[in-house]
Amino acid sequence: MKNSAFSNYKVFAGNSHLELAEEIASIMGKPLGRATVNKFSDGEISVNLWESVRGIDCYIVQSTCSPVNDNLMELLIMIDAMKRASAGRINAVIPYYGYARQDRKAKARDPITAKLVADLLMAAGADRVVTMDLHAAQIQGYFNIPVDHLIGMPILTKHFIKESMENVVIVSPDHGSVTRARNMAQPLNAPIAIVDKRRPEPNKSEIMNIIGDIEGKNCILVDDMIDTAGTITNAANALRDMGAASVRACATHAVLSGPAIERIESSAIEELILLNTLPVPEEKKISKMKILSVAPLFAEAMTRVFTNGSISKLFD
Repeated sequence: MKNSAFSNYKVFAGNSHLELAEEIASIMGKPLGRATVNKFSDGEISVNLWESVRGIDCYIVQSTCSPVNDNLMELLIMIDAMKRASAGRINAVIPYYGYARQDRKAKARDPITAKLVADLLMAAGADRVVTMDLHAAQIQGYFNIPVDHLIGMPILTKHFIKESMENVVIVSPDHGSVTRARNMAQPLNAPIAIVDKRRPEPNKSEIMNIIGDIEGKNCILVDDMIDTAGTITNAANALRDMGAASVRACATHAVLSGPAIERIESSAIEELILLNTLPVPEEKKISKMKILSVAPLFAEAMTRVFTNGSISKLFD
């Protein structure tokens, strides 16, 4: 670490995903920094740092997941506390970047919340953002600070390579995930198919058609997130109805809100592979679900940020 501009680094965490933060810090050979994030009786968030961060390269691990607004405010206030304590560099490590789905004006008078969150992070004092699988890659352009955009797809792909499946087709559940499907299909040497759907209103989807040959194939659906699971389960059921031999699914972000678990349980999905960018409560873990850790990838990326190493080499 001789080529770093900073003499030391520390890893801190908010309350959103302490398990992941502890795993990352353990891999990096560091204890989590001593900080408490509580609430006043009226619900305001209180942050206390119990050790010096002056001149230190600081990393705050915090997914902006449910409760989204609380976790976002925790992150902003921790950044502000470190800025006022003269931290050398403040790195916001956000495995799941909330409010990312509103990344453009789809109709008149729409907000662009992905840009608003970027503005808030910069205004609070963040010097860098490390995140994974943004809902849209162009969100990186909303920042005027460096953004290291990690990709979860290689972790998922390695899982399916180990399973040595035959007669595989990688399926995109909508047109937005075609690039993800193609990136997974290449190392698996598999063709792709696309589910053509129409969404009549938010969080509701209607399957229209399957583009590609899936009859008698082992299908793997791939998406960036599963929220209410309507898209992924409708796609899985359509694949089964149209002759797929088996249906598996994978995604980076396990939002799993509302009726998601019930839909997954009753769907044609035989195996669901997720990454732990968000915490999955015990009551939502079901037998067909397997969760893989992103901690080694984040730990390596954070180490390379500190040592001024290449992040892009992580994807070679």
